[in-house]
Amino acid sequence: MDGGPSPQVEPPVAAANAALRMRLPFADAQDFDDARRGFVGSLSDPVIRGTGGRVVWDADAYGFLDAECPQSVNPSLWRQGRLNALHGLFEVTEGIYQVRGLDLSNMTLVEGERGVLVIDPLISAETAAAALRLYREHRGARPVTGLLYTHSHVDHFGGARGVVSDEDLAAGLPVIAPEGFLEHAVSENVYAGGAMSRRATYMYGALLPKGPGGQVGTGLGQTVSLGTVTLVPPTVDVTWTGQEETVDGIRMSFQLTPGTEAPAEMNFHFPRHGALCIAENATHNLHNVLTLRGALVRDPRVWARYLDEAIQLFGRETDVLFAQHHWPCWGRDRVVDFLARQRDLYAYIHDQTLRLMNKGLVGSEIAEQLELPPSLEREWHCRGYYGSLSHNVKAVYQRYMGWFDGNPAHLWPYPPVAAAERYVALAGGADALLANAREAYGRGDYRWVVEVVNHLVFADPGNAAARELEARALEQLAFGAENGTWRNFFLMGALELREGVRGTATTTAPRDFIRNLTVDQLFDALAVRIDGPRAGDRRIRLHWRFTDTGEDHELTLECGVLTHRRGAPAGEPDATVSIERTALNEVLGGDASLEDIGASARLAIEGDGARLAELLGLLDAPDPRFPIVTP
Repeated sequence: MDGGPSPQVEPPVAAANAALRMRLPFADAQDFDDARRGFVGSLSDPVIRGTGGRVVWDADAYGFLDAECPQSVNPSLWRQGRLNALHGLFEVTEGIYQVRGLDLSNMTLVEGERGVLVIDPLISAETAAAALRLYREHRGARPVTGLLYTHSHVDHFGGARGVVSDEDLAAGLPVIAPEGFLEHAVSENVYAGGAMSRRATYMYGALLPKGPGGQVGTGLGQTVSLGTVTLVPPTVDVTWTGQEETVDGIRMSFQLTPGTEAPAEMNFHFPRHGALCIAENATHNLHNVLTLRGALVRDPRVWARYLDEAIQLFGRETDVLFAQHHWPCWGRDRVVDFLARQRDLYAYIHDQTLRLMNKGLVGSEIAEQLELPPSLEREWHCRGYYGSLSHNVKAVYQRYMGWFDGNPAHLWPYPPVAAAERYVALAGGADALLANAREAYGRGDYRWVVEVVNHLVFADPGNAAARELEARALEQLAFGAENGTWRNFFLMGALELREGVRGTATTTAPRDFIRNLTVDQLFDALAVRIDGPRAGDRRIRLHWRFTDTGEDHELTLECGVLTHRRGAPAGEPDATVSIERTALNEVLGGDASLEDIGASARLAIEGDGARLAELLGLLDAPDPRFPIVTP
């Protein structure tokens, strides 16, 4: 695959892209005016580097988007990429600034009486620090006097240690988040972090070359930064709509929106500024009901209701609306209209999916049939650059009906390799299957090529002709995709079919996560790593005494399940492990061994010490390189 300027685009894809250009209002420049409004300045050096000089972010990597859209990119996605690639410091309104284009998300800064409140410090400490430096370069060296997370996704908190220090926190700097923030941040990034991070490599395309034949963005932003992910736990929870908090003279009124774009999320209004932060609940694209990297299925019904509630709570008092992705919207009438159309978008997808579901259609059938009404379909901010109508419909079906579509033929299917071997035999062997697929490729049926040839790849992963044909078909699907994450999935699949598994772009369960887990969360994270078959006949009972925090916990392994309880055990354990919590963090983070910790007197064991080593030996490490397009 070539990220350069001249990829091979087949006529059906080129024709479809040209037709879309004729159908949508490309002459409408309002988004470009809004995205450039308030520009203050950008980085003097567009490359942000991390440890060892590794490039964490290159703000100029998408300069190719300044050219005319080539045939190899959907013109609507190209337009969105151009908007998202604009980077720098922007004034939203007096006293509120955003740094955009230095990560997948935005960092917002609100000026207070003494310093500045930072909202959502990006993904990486390096990009967040660069964003703060850019702000200070133009607005002065104001101290950070507060930190606020809009919700529990890593692109809204991972760079926290780039803007605050341990000294700031010890001095009482408030860190505000919606109720349930830490629980859901841990769930995604630790419990299921290995699988989600690997799939996120496909979704965001961070390892793809950038260019007309490669990655052009994700729709929500351009891609993810590749720096140090951190976690600073909140110190102030927002627990109810109408709650108000004042930080450094900045008054905020909150609206909790759980179950929308994130399980823990909130909008908030700045009365003095007439400004509403809508978090990630209303962006300049159709969002995900179920993200392709994996997550809990969201509820578009309550999502729509919370957007309507935001109109009722804040619409008459809002002169500018901004989100933690994309660009703001100015003017009360425009703000209300924007929120109303976003409300209608999620409500329509929910209600119409349920209507057709109750007529007997399954998710894949509804996804092929359902279309948005013209009043939504022609709105740029309702286009499916990040979420898509197709996979959102399937997510709504999944939310209500689960994975099973009710057809008993689908109740007990063979797993991929076993099914693939049978499909290849049914087709008459590899040669016959490839002949059928090449004929389909010739008539532009790339979806069928991928579906058919993938069976041959799973039955015979060494078949070079099959891998190349599937890769070519995936490329054509990518070149026609309006959805940025679909394009990245297709292109990553093509890349790994040709060059092998490339691994995971980001670190799973970073050390700062481990350090900030509660003991309960830490033991829950260990429980999902127990190798059940190996542990099935073992019984281990340990008393954990954390000498630096004064906590006692009972940990029991039985029937392949790790169970933990707070407090000292009632009976006699196999061993009592007295350890500093910080020392256990180092062992689990791979920075030290049990022997190292024991030698430093930070670990003492009474009883059968071999049982602790036995338990740790039953932990199964996640695989950041598991295959996706091959068995």
